[in-house]
Amino acid sequence: MASELSMILPRVLIVSRRTVRKNKFVNFVGEYHLDLIVSYGAVPVIVPRVSGVHMLLESFEPIHGVLLCEGEDIDPSLYEAELSGLSQEELEEIKSQHASDTAIDKEKDTIELGLAKLCLERNIPYLGICRGSQVLNVACGGILYQDVEKELSKSAKEVATHIDYDNYDGHRHVVKVVEDTPLHQWFNDSLEKDNGMEIAVNSYHHQGVKKLAQRFVPMAFAPDGLIEGFYDPDTYNPEEGKFIMGLQFHPERMRKPDSDEFDYPGCPFAYQEFVKAVIAYKQKLNCSSACIPKPLKVDKELEKKRKVLVHSFSVARDMYCCKGSKIPGQELELKMGAEFLEANTALSLQQEMRLKQMGATVRNATACIAKLKMNEGREKFARQVTGKMSIEQLSDLLSFYRMMAQICSDELDKKFHELVMEEVSEVDSSV
Repeated sequence: MASELSMILPRVLIVSRRTVRKNKFVNFVGEYHLDLIVSYGAVPVIVPRVSGVHMLLESFEPIHGVLLCEGEDIDPSLYEAELSGLSQEELEEIKSQHASDTAIDKEKDTIELGLAKLCLERNIPYLGICRGSQVLNVACGGILYQDVEKELSKSAKEVATHIDYDNYDGHRHVVKVVEDTPLHQWFNDSLEKDNGMEIAVNSYHHQGVKKLAQRFVPMAFAPDGLIEGFYDPDTYNPEEGKFIMGLQFHPERMRKPDSDEFDYPGCPFAYQEFVKAVIAYKQKLNCSSACIPKPLKVDKELEKKRKVLVHSFSVARDMYCCKGSKIPGQELELKMGAEFLEANTALSLQQEMRLKQMGATVRNATACIAKLKMNEGREKFARQVTGKMSIEQLSDLLSFYRMMAQICSDELDKKFHELVMEEVSEVDSSV
């Protein structure tokens, strides 16, 4: 039963973290993430942080969703870290103060950036928590603060403490939620416009979004102006399998002391809506594969008879066009067509299937029109997405589709040649 469920339920990929325990490396994922994914109806699939896994991501197909969460700092070479303005002395101080986070893990960076880009290419639902939100921003060309408090303190009017090692789980700071965003919907019962749309969130990070990638819209700000949540409004509709979002705080860990009760009723909604999108995305994938009609296998002998009948009717048409004049030697062919029309016999299976297909086409004319309109919407959406892409990204995309066009053209030529040779062989055998 468990194996059957694992085949039915949608799959959410989560990349593990690596640490040392008993003098060996071990991989782990926070259990709160796993609990929520399972409780809302998906199966978490843990991608181990092991050298070379970034080359094997296709082996984890089908991928219905990706959740990236927690981990060390992202390699500064992957974004414009040199623009931070921090001195070498300040950088050394940051390494000393946040030693557990500044140990760069390039393998984890490669795995997670690969998954993030895969989600962006296919519109696979993506939820980034803490580091996962930073990965999403970097994957889209955004920039990070190497140290939020050191860099923001030079320009921010207010100060916010983003990490407190002495009160790690209990530390909170307020964020101002932006109206008419998913975060506003989730925490609506806890927000009041009179108090500035604020909630208190946990905070375990010293890095964060410095420059938000162009495609995203902020959902919350810390008092010092740091973006605490963002999403892509063009790809947000959980009911339709669309969900691309990053949250700097951990809603799954916003729980009251010594209790599993959440600080706010809206805390688990991020996971609930994410899994809803994952389930819808899986259904779309299933539908797209199931809706591809299988080619109709026609009996060869019956197909030969059909060709003879078609020729017979063609002869009848020619005789009609000649105003009834008979062409010697063709009466027998015309008689065969007439006998077919007069015969009171059951239709063959292939004929029945063809008639049903014709009927379905007529009945579904409205649906065909709707699909045409949907294609127009897809084209509009595609233009919006490509409009946000860089020149390099557009160039890579164009090269990819040119390559695919050539491959498809070669394959079509091959299949067409095979079909012609098969028909020639049938004609030779009949003669």
